[in-house]
Parts: sequence; structure tokens; C-alpha cells
Amino acid sequence: MNRVGVVLVEPRNEGNIGSVARVMKNFGFHELTLVNPCRIGGSARALSVHAWDVVEGARRVSTFEEAISRYDLRVGSTGITSAKGGEHVRTPALTPRELREVLTARRGSTAIILGREDRGLEKRELAECEIITKIPTSSEYTSMNISHAAAVILYELSDFQPPRIETASRFEFDLLIDHFGRMMEESGYPPHKQDKTLLMLRRIFGRSNLTRREVITLHGILRQAEWRFKKG
Repeated sequence: MNRVGVVLVEPRNEGNIGSVARVMKNFGFHELTLVNPCRIGGSARALSVHAWDVVEGARRVSTFEEAISRYDLRVGSTGITSAKGGEHVRTPALTPRELREVLTARRGSTAIILGREDRGLEKRELAECEIITKIPTSSEYTSMNISHAAAVILYELSDFQPPRIETASRFEFDLLIDHFGRMMEESGYPPHKQDKTLLMLRRIFGRSNLTRREVITLHGILRQAEWRFKKG
């Protein structure tokens, strides 16, 4: 079954932590990770209502990397998808409903990552995400409170159907991306394009729900090309 957890990155308002926990429990989610959170006290408890156990059980970590390390797939939320924010970093973005279609077809663990109240997720953090999601909002006012954003996303993801395929693990996925990186270097792919291209591949494969067999096949194609390079 697809295990889904919520990651809050550096939340500044304890009330938001309580509100997100309440929303999580509303829709059947209990796994919360907090990255460098603010002080958590009475306001968080009051707003969590009957979901204080989610807050109490939250994993607290000091770095973004540690927060996402236990998940096979990382989904970053953003309110900005224009080229101004770095087009290759913030696009393509799935709606929460489209995201559901991807996640219901896979096995593994998924992190839904919500950024800071004032500035969201940084580019380097979004670059670590295989999938980007954006809630379609009115152009008159696009900014959402993180607990409201969590409610929209988790509502769409609630009541999963049994997954249809067993997808590649996080370890297998990362090995494939590394293999493509080595292939680019060996083939003379322009160095200044490598990071952007690897990010694009990460997004393509993240949306594709690669199976183990498909990953093995792609490795085989890359190894054959590498053999030809060396022979030539």
C-alpha cells in the first residue's frame, strides 16, 4: 500500500501545525514530519482539537534532507509555476487530482511537502522532488494558508484504492538517475545542461511509476551504450 506522510518545512506558526494535524486526521493520515519547527504549545494543541496525537507523534528533524530520506517519492507543493521561479524547477505541476492518479497506481512511500508560510519551498528543495503539485486557485489571489493547502491535497488523496503495480524503490530510482548522470559525462553531454536534464529525468520518471523490471531494462540500455562508447 502507498504510505503517505506530510512534511512541514520550517513552520513559523504553531497554529498551522495544529491545523495541519487536524486536517491529516480528518482524511486518515497520521505521519507528520517537522523540519526545524517553531515552538509548539497551547495554540497548536487547541487548533489540533482531537488530532493532538498526530502532533505528539510527529518526527522532528533539523534538515530537509533528513526529512525526505525515508520516502520513495517526494511531492513538493508550490504556488509558483511561472518561468520567474525557474521553469525547470517548478514545472510541470500536477493538480492534486492528477497527483492522486499517479499515487493510486504505485506501491511505496510518498512525502507531501509543504513549505514555509512566507516563502514556500526553496528551489534546491523543489529540485529534490520527483513531482510538483499546484492547487488551481483564482488568479486574483493565489496564496493559500498551508493548512488549507494540506486540506485540498489530502482530500484528493484520501481513500486510496489498492495499488496496481509494484514500483521501483527509492534506492533503485536513485541508482538509475546516477547512471544517467554517468552516461551524460561519458557521452560528452554539455556539462552546463547536465543538472537541468537530470532534474527533468527525475520528474519524468517520478510521474511514470517505473517498475523494477523497467528500471533494469533502462540500465541495460545505458550499459549497452556505454560498451559501444568504450569499444569505439
